[in-house]
Amino acid sequence: MEPSSITLDAAFWFTSAAILLLLVLSGMFSGSETALTAASRGKLRARADKGDSGAQHALDITEDNERLIGSVLLGNNLVNILATSLATAMFTRLFGESGVALATLVMTLLVLIFAEVLPKTYAITNAEAAASHAAPVIRVVVRVFSPVVSAVRLLVRGVLRIFGVKTDPDSHILAVREEIAGALYLGHSEGVVEKEDRDRILGALDLGERAVEEIMLHRSQIEMINAEDEPRAILDQCLHSSHTRLPVYRDDPDNIIGIVHAKDLLRAMHKLVMGGDAVSADALEGFDICDVAMKPYFVPETTTLDDQMRQFLRMRSHFALVVDEYGTLQGLITLEDILEEIVGEITDEFDPDADHPIRRSEDNQFLVDGAMTIRDLNRATDWTLPDEAANTIAGLVIHEAQMIPEVNQVFSFHGFHFEVAAKSDNRITKLKIRKL
Repeated sequence: MEPSSITLDAAFWFTSAAILLLLVLSGMFSGSETALTAASRGKLRARADKGDSGAQHALDITEDNERLIGSVLLGNNLVNILATSLATAMFTRLFGESGVALATLVMTLLVLIFAEVLPKTYAITNAEAAASHAAPVIRVVVRVFSPVVSAVRLLVRGVLRIFGVKTDPDSHILAVREEIAGALYLGHSEGVVEKEDRDRILGALDLGERAVEEIMLHRSQIEMINAEDEPRAILDQCLHSSHTRLPVYRDDPDNIIGIVHAKDLLRAMHKLVMGGDAVSADALEGFDICDVAMKPYFVPETTTLDDQMRQFLRMRSHFALVVDEYGTLQGLITLEDILEEIVGEITDEFDPDADHPIRRSEDNQFLVDGAMTIRDLNRATDWTLPDEAANTIAGLVIHEAQMIPEVNQVFSFHGFHFEVAAKSDNRITKLKIRKL
């Protein structure tokens, strides 16, 4: 009986050691999968730039997430199934037929605690460090299992294609912009990121997705110079204007013939007046504003803000007129307008004093300027009013109402209560808004 006992004991301890080793490998696979998928590529890049070779390996193997996850899952399933089979054989030898149920219970607890929850909890807590340490080993695993994973991937895509599902091998799990935006919103909700910082970064990210028509100054608000006016009237208009650059038209406001800079105008008029031996105001009578006007720069209303900003910087210009597909003037846009989408409202000593576009009314509602853009209102109040159908809050009300409303008329949509507070002709100038 003694040799049999020794053999049984040796087999028991050998099998137990093998199961323990397989559980360690399972935990490594589980933790590595979580770490490599949860780690921030930006932080890994920063670690790699500082000389961390593990971080560089992690960046390399996460380029193909499908191959990475397939290899890790294959290795994890192999060790889990092998460990369970060994445990079942060992418990069956020790306890007979009841050993199957006992092995199932014991292995479920061991795999759950030591091969799943514990390593994944650590990996989530220290994602970048865990990914850097695990990457060299997982890189070898990916290479070893690459042929099997490639065959499985082809089989999976073939099965999905039967059901009409197409996969893009070059697509990323998350787009960079959505990932950054989600992190900013989460950080703001947790108090880590300030609202102003969130809005500035999101504003910069949105430049490539927004058109100039969304933020341009509408043609009804553009101050222009009539080329047929007397030089004295033109000079007086420029001196009283708060703008440095003014469009010049002839006969029809749609017929823009140039852009005049106040400094060029004053310099030319000063030269005429002071050019002779004596100062003479009559010298202005022969002044032609077209001599100092610059060529107008027109852009289509569908141009993105990112492209337009690059054009401004390339042309060393700050001013453009916006036209529609028929060439009709729609408004104007400046470099300052684009920058305000990032940093917020920019004012100086020459900006006219005006009421804030949002203020509280006596009945504790928001009194909003109808010309205020929906995006600016959402940024100021953290609301989520849609801006696909209209650019301004007044345009949104008209779009939803399918009519030009009257003063004191009330509407409710998108979870908000709107009341028309003031109107000029067919234009809504003031609205009272409250969240339902």
